Amino acid sequence: MLNYNSIVDPKQFRDDAFVDIKAKTCIIPPNSFALARSVEYFRIPRNVLTLCIGKSTYARCGIIVNVTPFEPEWEGYVTLEISNTTPLPAKIYAGEGLAQVLFFECPPCEVTYAERKGKYMKQMDIVCPRI
Repeated sequence: MLNYNSIVDPKQFRDDAFVDIKAKTCIIPPNSFALARSVEYFRIPRNVLTLCIGKSTYARCGIIVNVTPFEPEWEGYVTLEISNTTPLPAKIYAGEGLAQVLFFECPPCEVTYAERKGKYMKQMDIVCPRI
């Protein structure tokens, strides 16, 4: 049950701040957001950096996708943050192109995400904030 009196705090994250939905569609309430997981599992090489950006069809509906860069040697399914910036409910669809990944070749990284033992390494499902 969603608790509307909760505070979303990355240092004291509470699981009851969210509703878990597994469906072909999801309605995101006005001025709210949803977390989702990518279909693809990524393994980023040492000499590649990526940016994940939203696609224009959803952006034109006020739906914004936010994902941090996938650092060199990060791997896992991507947790996507999908914001509904409109004053109306917004519908999103599973399995459709919501975002796109841009790959940039770069000099090999001196210390990779894997070597730093990054906290979001090899995530298999939606991962909530970890501090």
